[in-house]
Amino acid sequence: MIPQTGTRWQILRRLLKALGTAAAALVVLFLGVTPMGCYLSRAAYEEARILARRQPIAVLAVRESTEPALRAKLALVQEARQFAIDSLRLKAEESFTTFSQLDRDTLVLVVSAAYRDRLERKTWWFPVVGRFPYKGFFDFEEARKTAEALKADGFDVTIGPSSAFSTLGWFNDPLVSTTVKADSVTLVNTVLHELLHTTFFAKGQVSFNESFATFVGGRGAVHFFRAKGDSVLLRRAQDDWQDDLLLGAFWERTSREIDSVFTALPDSATAQRIAARDTVYARARRRLIDSVGPQLRGYPVGWVERVPLNNAVLLSRRVYAERLDRFDSVYAATGGDIREAIRRVIATHKDSVKTSGRR
Repeated sequence: MIPQTGTRWQILRRLLKALGTAAAALVVLFLGVTPMGCYLSRAAYEEARILARRQPIAVLAVRESTEPALRAKLALVQEARQFAIDSLRLKAEESFTTFSQLDRDTLVLVVSAAYRDRLERKTWWFPVVGRFPYKGFFDFEEARKTAEALKADGFDVTIGPSSAFSTLGWFNDPLVSTTVKADSVTLVNTVLHELLHTTFFAKGQVSFNESFATFVGGRGAVHFFRAKGDSVLLRRAQDDWQDDLLLGAFWERTSREIDSVFTALPDSATAQRIAARDTVYARARRRLIDSVGPQLRGYPVGWVERVPLNNAVLLSRRVYAERLDRFDSVYAATGGDIREAIRRVIATHKDSVKTSGRR
């Protein structure tokens, strides 16, 4: 639980000044006592710290005292952001116009969990944005405790770092120092990925949102470096996107095979279901090593042997790579016009939501 003293609660009290006494009391009670309230107040505090450290990228990118490597990365972010606006018609708002230097190497740790005997994610509910199949922690010890508690409860769990985030247009998202550490292709991909979230976000449809953003980041980076005339980084971006498609197909096939063995067994046969899925994962590992791995272009040697395979990992990977071929087929239908492909995907999704709402 977060103590009700110090800077964090000073920040929160300022946010509550505009509220009436009764409403403010309820909000403080929620933030200070409930587990979700403690989690949200920590997130709000960390977000406030990140926002407080913002400096204009336009200034830092030309300031002589800025480290040359950082200056080059900031200039690249400016180019990518302008490309997103001009060429992809994304809504950047004020995102990525500022930079925040963090005092740690990892921004957040993300915890995901899944049931071991069925392909179903554990989800967490958050105010306004709805349910998400993962939870980000600024408190790394709390993240590890949460992961261990979930394992003790019988869940498959995966935990890993994330170097960037989006507040979906609620705030002026800064570029943070953890993101800048990435290579140039990944950095451009990240900027385009996050700006897609600012442009369009389907409430409660995490897999669609993240996979669509993966497509925009991957394909968009290819177009960016082609327009820039950088043949070396263009090839890197193309290789990264082909890796995304290849692994997306691998996760999709593995998911179908796991689902098939689960369907063949009754819900009550928990032990048999887990044993059957372990057999599928063993075959998938061999396929990953023998077939998929040799085709990967941007992954380090030994990655295919080290990556864990369980329901949490599978579903977490699919959140960002679900039917990437579906988005690529729209892209192909436009003759390789990335801007038009983005427009069509958004329009089609909006139409499908309207149609389902009339039923």
